[in-house]
Amino acid sequence: MAGDRAGDYRILHEADLRDCLAGQPKLAALLGGEPAAWSITEVGDGNLNLVFIVKGARGGVAVKQALPYVRLVGESWPLPLSRAHYEYLALSKQAELAPGLVPALLHHNETLALTVMELLEPHIIMRKGMVAGTQYLRFVDDITTFMARTLFFSSDLALSAAEKKEAIAAFAGNHALCKITEDLIFTDPYRIAEQNRWTAPYLDGLAAHLRDDMDLHVAVSRLKLKFMASPEALLHGDLHTGSIMVTESETRVIDPQFAFYGPMGFDVGAVLANLLMAYFASAGHERAPGERQVFEGWVLDTVEQVWNEFSRKFLDLWRSEARGDAYPPALFAGEKGAARLEAERQAYMQRLFADTVGFAAAKTIRRIFGLAHNIDFELIEDSRKRAISEARAVRLARGMMVEAVAFRTIADVTGAARKLRDWMPELSS
Repeated sequence: MAGDRAGDYRILHEADLRDCLAGQPKLAALLGGEPAAWSITEVGDGNLNLVFIVKGARGGVAVKQALPYVRLVGESWPLPLSRAHYEYLALSKQAELAPGLVPALLHHNETLALTVMELLEPHIIMRKGMVAGTQYLRFVDDITTFMARTLFFSSDLALSAAEKKEAIAAFAGNHALCKITEDLIFTDPYRIAEQNRWTAPYLDGLAAHLRDDMDLHVAVSRLKLKFMASPEALLHGDLHTGSIMVTESETRVIDPQFAFYGPMGFDVGAVLANLLMAYFASAGHERAPGERQVFEGWVLDTVEQVWNEFSRKFLDLWRSEARGDAYPPALFAGEKGAARLEAERQAYMQRLFADTVGFAAAKTIRRIFGLAHNIDFELIEDSRKRAISEARAVRLARGMMVEAVAFRTIADVTGAARKLRDWMPELSS
């Protein structure tokens, strides 16, 4: 792995970061001018890391440093710095498999858990743009290409068994980040946990119901087992609209620090969940009625297109690039074998869709009753309106998880969302 080895880890402040970058000739040349004149701004608004934007006379870079704890909580929740290593590995692999859809890597210092990347300008975090009602027409093509290529080419459909096992081993040490997911998504929202929060008092009753809903507990536990025991492909691991930067013409996926080998539906479900939450949150934001209708229609169309285009691209890759040890060609020779293999591909995608629906539901509930929430809902100032939007999203999510047989197609998902758009829940007082 590229990077410096000398010295001990320390949290970088402005002077330290300036010296660190000045000591790298290629970075200093990229920035240009005297290091003393570089502007350094800490812009991290995430839950885990420090993020800086550094600009010089000639150009700029983004710098990310892992902290030895969860930034959102503080030093009482320690976290290994090794996550920066896994993020670097993931970005490197994603750049190879989906070129142009992740930021370019410029430098990595393993000791400092620091990565220097291409500065994405004028890109903004997609979630922020969607809260403002912006439509991103390039998004579907880019995100489905990213998911189809990164998931397919890291799976048994494209890799030999030996290659796949070595790849799993390379990311197996990222278990501390997996543990966060296992607790915050699949366990804590369904029990009393110190870090949980929700829109009180309006959702107090719904929170209590989740803790008593044994059908839901079984469903989410099955998803948790799938997450822990199914290393199907290399996942981004946190693929929400806060981990995607966009312009009208470009999409870049960032922050794969949760990367590991897991079930493909977890990544696809994360994207769909965040689009669906944006749809339900729209009712609570101040927009002209006509604008709201157009935006919400675009969001649900995007939900359908994301699944449909991902499925199409994934299947196309399977038909043309299948060199892995799964489904050996010798077993499917001739016209009869080809027809049977195509039927199996369709069955595979139906299983992947079922996983996607379930994981999307779990991601939704987590963002409403767990530790880290979405600004889609959080920026709704009227807490009662916020609770109504959140309760609608939870109603859909519960159905997607427990009544899975009712969601056989992506149109079933968007149709159910439309029906809940004006549903009025009973709120606690």
